[in-house]
Amino acid sequence: MGWVPIVSTVLAIDTSTSHTSVAVVKDGQVLFTQSHNDPLAHGEYLPKLVAQALKVNSKIDLVAVGMGPGPFTGLRVGITFAQSYALGAGINWVGVCSLDAMAANIREEDFIVSTDARRKERYWARYKNGVQFTAPAVSKASELEKLGVQIFQEGDYFPDPVAIANLGLSSSSVTEPIYIRKPDAYPLPDGVKFRAMTALDLVSAVGIEKQVYGKAAWSSAQFKEEFAKAPKNANYLAAELDGELVAYAGIFFALDVADIHTITVTDKHRRKGIGRELLKRMIDWARVKKADAIMLEMRLGNDQARPLYEQYGFVEISKRENYYGPGLTAVVMRKELK
Repeated sequence: MGWVPIVSTVLAIDTSTSHTSVAVVKDGQVLFTQSHNDPLAHGEYLPKLVAQALKVNSKIDLVAVGMGPGPFTGLRVGITFAQSYALGAGINWVGVCSLDAMAANIREEDFIVSTDARRKERYWARYKNGVQFTAPAVSKASELEKLGVQIFQEGDYFPDPVAIANLGLSSSSVTEPIYIRKPDAYPLPDGVKFRAMTALDLVSAVGIEKQVYGKAAWSSAQFKEEFAKAPKNANYLAAELDGELVAYAGIFFALDVADIHTITVTDKHRRKGIGRELLKRMIDWARVKKADAIMLEMRLGNDQARPLYEQYGFVEISKRENYYGPGLTAVVMRKELK
């Protein structure tokens, strides 16, 4: 990859936040700019937006892409697309810090821009007179507030694809993705198999329940009651590794709404992508059933599960006190499918 400063038309792309953003800028004139807001649809909407942009002007001289920081999966979509497009078209591409493109339209002397990093954390950088003063970092939101500097956050502000185009022409290229930390999603361990959960799994499942949930654990009788609803109105999946049950999930469908009853992973197999894969399969099953929405409950304070659910579009709608026992509150979450 090389950097060519004298070009006519720039295709700009950014997928570092919940927005998928595309712009075409020719000789400083904005010919096209559009964004779509869905943190799980970068791969679906980026080709559509680029196709619309190319209808306006199909002769592209340079591709500029936001390099983050941002969540691993979404960020990778934009960077891979930009590099592939440039390679196929025989043109150059340049990388731009996405936070710089977010800060470009803010006219303050000293400020911070920040985007969602999941896990109650924020990607951020500090700017003075429009120039990056501190390198991109990731911190707890509460820590940023202690700096006493005005903060402009994702939601009110997003990386501007037009700014990415302009910065791509005027700044040194960022050649590596700004991931800052390890990705939230990990490749599944070799040998993990997903299958229908059966009565033969009950002994292992009850043992896992006691380990994970203590007094709130399901009994064998409760599992049998749920299994009786399958396969017409319920779906229970098991994940096994080397012949051992390591995780399971269950969902029930009634009155146009699906309800995820459980997604449980043994302690030693967490943060390996197994729970994420089970959640995706639960969502897919609900779509096949033509559910209007999916509901679930999670324990208040479960800071590991909540970012995952939010990433897949679940939002809190209420709380249920003492749901899991005295003093144990449930957060009720819902994801719309239609």
